[in-house]
Amino acid sequence: MDRQSVIEFFDRLAPQWDAEMIRSDEIIGAILDRAGVAAGKDVLDVACGTGVLIPDYLARDVRSVTGIDISPNMAQIARGKFPKEKVTILCGDVEETDFGRQFDCVVVYNAFPHFPEPERLIARLASLLRPGGTLTVAHGMSREKINSHHSGHASMVSRGLMSAEELSELFGKYLSVTAALSDDRMYQVVGRRTRTEN
Repeated sequence: MDRQSVIEFFDRLAPQWDAEMIRSDEIIGAILDRAGVAAGKDVLDVACGTGVLIPDYLARDVRSVTGIDISPNMAQIARGKFPKEKVTILCGDVEETDFGRQFDCVVVYNAFPHFPEPERLIARLASLLRPGGTLTVAHGMSREKINSHHSGHASMVSRGLMSAEELSELFGKYLSVTAALSDDRMYQVVGRRTRTEN
């Protein structure tokens, strides 16, 4: 998959993204609990789309939210929805953007299969964590449903979602894995940056 195709694909979907979103507050709550999203934390939302999780972060009284999306249309919609001081929305490639800071929580929600090089992404995101910070890759549905969904119109801009075990091995090169689950309701792997890691 190439970057321009991903941008164009999500630019086309952006206007109806919120209307077609399916979410479970219970599942998202569990994901954010394991991700360590809590009061006073600085959160980086990778591939934030239209900002679907930003209200959930704000409800937890985080200190700041930085959302980044490669799709200009997605980022524009998110920016218009959250003109608050503690929310910053950027349009760009997370692997190339200089944030000039690190974060307590980095979250990739419902987006991981759209990144072409998983290990390069994990290495980059791990480097954006403060010591003790957590990286989360999660989906609000099962791995099987994600892969089935992406086998259709999104097949040109996604790859199969690896098993939680495989992703845990990848995380383990850079972080200490604190959670890994994949069932018929959700998928999540969480890693923590310990103080001994680079």
